[in-house]
Amino acid sequence: MKRIAALLLVAVVAIAGLYLAQRRKHLDAVSPDAVLDAAADFQHDLTRAPMQLTRLSDAEEIRIGDQLAQSYETEFPPLTASTQITQEYVAEVGARIATHASRRLPYHFHLLPDPNFINAFAVPGGHVFIGQGLINQMTTEDELAFVLGHEIEHIDHYHAVERVQIEARLHNLNLDLVAALAQIPISLWQAGYSKDEEFEADREGLRIAAASGYSPQGAILMLNRFLALDREYVIHAETPAGELSQVAIEGLEGYFSSHPEPSERLARIREVIADDRLPMAQPLTPLSDKSKSANIQRP
Repeated sequence: MKRIAALLLVAVVAIAGLYLAQRRKHLDAVSPDAVLDAAADFQHDLTRAPMQLTRLSDAEEIRIGDQLAQSYETEFPPLTASTQITQEYVAEVGARIATHASRRLPYHFHLLPDPNFINAFAVPGGHVFIGQGLINQMTTEDELAFVLGHEIEHIDHYHAVERVQIEARLHNLNLDLVAALAQIPISLWQAGYSKDEEFEADREGLRIAAASGYSPQGAILMLNRFLALDREYVIHAETPAGELSQVAIEGLEGYFSSHPEPSERLARIREVIADDRLPMAQPLTPLSDKSKSANIQRP
């Protein structure tokens, strides 16, 4: 009996060692914080295991995503001739990046023509949404590429579909019923994911944006802008009169409360750039005039 217990212990230690080696390839030294981070990663992966074992097929995921996307689009004003131009621009940039995603899904990119919506989110099956308010914060196409790449990776790495499965279980929703799907609010996707999943989306989103020819400086610019917005409107509330509406500020507060600290995300991104030796000399692409839609208020 003792021999069996000893063998089991050796097996567990070996598996844990392999796990840590795979998850922490770039660690030069092991600190207490590193061990705690690895333990948290291990626990997170264990919680995802049931979702992976019962994962929906791509066809089922696409069907659910199409239904959700159709529902959410009705919550915003219809596109005008002006906003349709921006929609086409977003779709063009998104399609360029999506070719580097691992999963072969029919990706779709949607503009939400609301200047107060400073956010982006993804739903299962390949649908990515971005608010006009977030685009208005950008100066380069490279920033747009990073944001869209981040959201693509929430789909590519099954974060979005697993959220649907968890939500369905928590509220006893039947994934086969359209009426049940309509009960999943848009706010669920704006709430962000776990820190691990957000960092994974940052890391892989940066990589597919860079693989598409965009400068990694776009990610740094975007995260520096998030850092400035957090400090100016959320932490210190030094809001210049009339620059952002109260609705937009409240949205930012929700975004920053549900995502990792911008400074931490920025530090992680710099590590990826250094480790992958991404070309910082790659020139930035100015944001196209097509991105400047008329300011349309949400009803």
